[in-house]
Amino acid sequence: MKPIRLAIAALTLSLVSLGALAQGLPPVKVIGVITAVNGDEIDIKGDDGTVTQAFLGDKSLVFQTTTIAFSDIKPGQFVGTATRPGTDGKLSGIELHTFDASMGRAGEGFFPWDDGSDSMMANGTLSKVVGTTDHTITVTYNGGEQTVDIPADTPVANMAPSDRTALVVGAHAIARGSKDAAGKYNVAFITAGKDGNVPAV
Repeated sequence: MKPIRLAIAALTLSLVSLGALAQGLPPVKVIGVITAVNGDEIDIKGDDGTVTQAFLGDKSLVFQTTTIAFSDIKPGQFVGTATRPGTDGKLSGIELHTFDASMGRAGEGFFPWDDGSDSMMANGTLSKVVGTTDHTITVTYNGGEQTVDIPADTPVANMAPSDRTALVVGAHAIARGSKDAAGKYNVAFITAGKDGNVPAV
């Protein structure tokens, strides 16, 4: 992808996620496995067997996640973690991901997420890591910081801008978008896993 396209991708990801969710109007989220690709249409089959026909347009953005180890992440990197309240009053990470350098500081901050009514997203600089198996991390962003427990079994991945070549049959995917008046599901952005990765954001 060209640098200008990468910049647009990062900006749009930030605007769609933060803007829509902050207004209480989260986009429709579809989670499952891609079962068919036919031009602008992809079929996504959920765990319950429901197949959603999702349509890509010229402005639809594609991202790809790749599995990495926690040890691959170093202090100073820009990271994101979706969280829920933990039993001890701390935040507990649902997942942890790094951002490809081309995405800059997409969506920096701490804001509501669409993984349940109590979920939040913290995007910022990994400033501190404690622990060797289960970890506690500090994510610092403009205006604050969050301390998050990251259990050993938390999914860890790298997220990068991609294109439609990432949307292959068998890939796990999360699509976010909206339905028009006729019920057609139009994708704003979609994240697909590479080599068996199961996207968590």
